[in-house]
Amino acid sequence: MKNRQYFQDKKILVVGLGRSGLACADLLSGLGAKVSISDNQDNDATRLNASKLKNKNIGIELGKHSQAFIKGSQLVVVSPGILPCALPIAWAKELNIPLVSEIEVASILCPAKIIAVTGSNGKTTVTTLIGKILEAQGKRVFVCGNIGNPFCAEVAKMNEGDFVSLEVSSFQLETIKTFKPKISLMLNLCQNHLDRYSDLQDYFQAKKRIFINQDKDDYLVLNQDDPAVKGMAKEARATIIYFRSSEDLNPNQAAVVAVGSILNIEKELCQQVFRNFKGVEHRLELVGSIGGIEFINDSKSTTVDSTVWALNNISCPIVLIAGGKDKGCDYSAIADLISRKVKKVILIGQAKEKIKKALKGQLPIGEAPTLEEAVRVSFTEAESGDCVLLSPMCSSFDMFANYEERGAVFKKTALDLIKNGP
Repeated sequence: MKNRQYFQDKKILVVGLGRSGLACADLLSGLGAKVSISDNQDNDATRLNASKLKNKNIGIELGKHSQAFIKGSQLVVVSPGILPCALPIAWAKELNIPLVSEIEVASILCPAKIIAVTGSNGKTTVTTLIGKILEAQGKRVFVCGNIGNPFCAEVAKMNEGDFVSLEVSSFQLETIKTFKPKISLMLNLCQNHLDRYSDLQDYFQAKKRIFINQDKDDYLVLNQDDPAVKGMAKEARATIIYFRSSEDLNPNQAAVVAVGSILNIEKELCQQVFRNFKGVEHRLELVGSIGGIEFINDSKSTTVDSTVWALNNISCPIVLIAGGKDKGCDYSAIADLISRKVKKVILIGQAKEKIKKALKGQLPIGEAPTLEEAVRVSFTEAESGDCVLLSPMCSSFDMFANYEERGAVFKKTALDLIKNGP
């Protein structure tokens, strides 16, 4: 790591005890910072993570946020799931305490070249594939972010000459200060997270922060087929590289090839990686089949556009499981495609009434109280040659800790059906 002394003896509050908060608190404590961590949730997950920090001289507060915990802090590190209106954020602003994200902390310490990937859809696939083409080139690379281990969990292992392929969300970008990737990618922009942002422009502004610190020696890779993304070129100081889909490359692959061109990785090697790529877990993942009915896990789909992608890439008739926590999306935008590709929709979660209203009259619609029941009902509605597809169009936080847990429940229920029968 570089700048190892930067955080030493600083009093730092980490807000949120999920994966990134846990990793950040552990890292900062090891560097000699005086760390406290606060989470307003007191449940099995936060207690488990708190137990991993015991005996590390870290103050831990669960089930509330108290002002006493933040007083005297020189820095507040905000986890991605913390809302801008949360009490610790308001208190930090009142007390003029700097607010940063976990990726900001890790980037200060990071000696590796950072390749940061953002956009509304496709981040996980592109981040993974960038890691794979670098590995194929013989480079040492760490794949981090929402995709797996947090940046802070891996940065201590990195050396100069290494690479980090980093999936970055708009939430994380809200509180960066000096975060400066060598290569930034903006894949696409569509309606998303309108439960957090006032409008699309507000959301776009958060995404644009990925390149605010870049200069002419850095690279910004933009989607030439997306007008909102292409227009960002005039606001950037970095060297612009465009990508666009073609007959032999889908948009995600084209973005990866563009990054490869910057790193002197031949297109042929990229295509070889694409041919061998089995996909990422929870993204159009084939779980198995029984009686000619396939189960496909697309739990990573948290937007309407990502479900559009899924439906367009499946050729057989579909029984669709959708719903979850609404992110302010317009579900009527997918109504025509669903009416052509889907036999029946089974809805779950908080957003089911809104989705039902948007799709009314297009096709048969059912409901289920749990995801497990939705899988079983969908199976009974399907016939040989069909597939049961979980592609929620919503976040998971009304029923699950994250999309991985949601996908795992779908897979377990499907595999139980495959093994034991209905």
